[in-house]
Amino acid sequence: MGSHKKTSFTFEINNFWKKESVVTSRIFVSGGCKWYADVRRKECGIDHLSVYLNVPDTKSLRPGWKRRATYCFIVLNQSGKEFKRKSDCKVFCDQFPGWGFSKMLPLNKLKEEGFLENNKLIINVEVKVVEIVHEAEITGKEMFDIKGFNVLYTQAKSVSKIFKEHRDIAVDFKPKNQLVRTAYMNVLLNLIKILKKPPETLSESKLTNARSDLSELTEAGFKLDWLKRKLEDACLERKKVVADGARVQELEERVKTLKVELDNEKAKSSKVMSLEHSEKAKSSKAVSGLKEKAKSLKVLSLEQTVSDLIVELDNEKTKSSKVLLLEQTVLDLKVELDKERSAKSGTSKTVWLMDDACFWRHMGIRERMAGYRKLK
Repeated sequence: MGSHKKTSFTFEINNFWKKESVVTSRIFVSGGCKWYADVRRKECGIDHLSVYLNVPDTKSLRPGWKRRATYCFIVLNQSGKEFKRKSDCKVFCDQFPGWGFSKMLPLNKLKEEGFLENNKLIINVEVKVVEIVHEAEITGKEMFDIKGFNVLYTQAKSVSKIFKEHRDIAVDFKPKNQLVRTAYMNVLLNLIKILKKPPETLSESKLTNARSDLSELTEAGFKLDWLKRKLEDACLERKKVVADGARVQELEERVKTLKVELDNEKAKSSKVMSLEHSEKAKSSKAVSGLKEKAKSLKVLSLEQTVSDLIVELDNEKTKSSKVLLLEQTVLDLKVELDKERSAKSGTSKTVWLMDDACFWRHMGIRERMAGYRKLK
């Protein structure tokens, strides 16, 4: 699509010194595209007036969109007289939806010359759209111009960030050939990437190569004092890590040695404990044997006692049997005696004696013997 007609938009800011650090304009249209401007004071600590042209609602645009446009910011006084002008031509896309000037005008000039009458700032924004791509495939090989360096689409944000944080980095850069400039920028990006890694992961050869690259970039005109400090810190940190690693290795070896000694001591202790356990087992077995013997002797003693008691009981039973036999003999004799008496005394006496015999059966031995004596 061809270029469009240039469009002008005036942005007036009342009570400028009382405003917040960022003041945003309303959305306006130029070349069939929507735009808006923003004005900033003391951006990133810089005591300057900064102005930017931006594309709004980028999320609503199709993938791969881009638009090339020339733009111009003009600072006017109250009477409409031009005080400062800056212009540029950039490609606006999803990676870079806004472009502008971080140092449009020193703030002290606005104060010293009494430029802001009634504390009112007037900025005129001119925009001319040169090319519009509503949708396109993103390959990552698209090139962008960042501060005079052609870089890939994937590198654009990183390069833009470098220039934003270190504005004078390429002021004295010498090479003019675009291919050479791009090659140097690639070396710089790679060096920054390396120094972002933890120092302990960097080998000595990598740090040596980093020193060589830094020296080459500095000779080409880049101002890299900040990167030099970072490299020195990385080298010191790595030395510390290496020293700590050596100390750790030494301690690990010492721990291994102590573990071996400890295992040996444990083995010795285990043998001693095994012997002690064996001796205890033997002693316990001997004591157990003695106890068993004592128990056996006690059992034998009890058995002998029981045997003696049985013999004694048998003797007593034998005696009792003799007594009973004697009693029976006595009774038989008494019966015969009673018969003899009955024969002499008559029948009544015999009856009494029979009853008397029954009575005697229920008497004890001593009573019976006493009775016998009386009868005699």
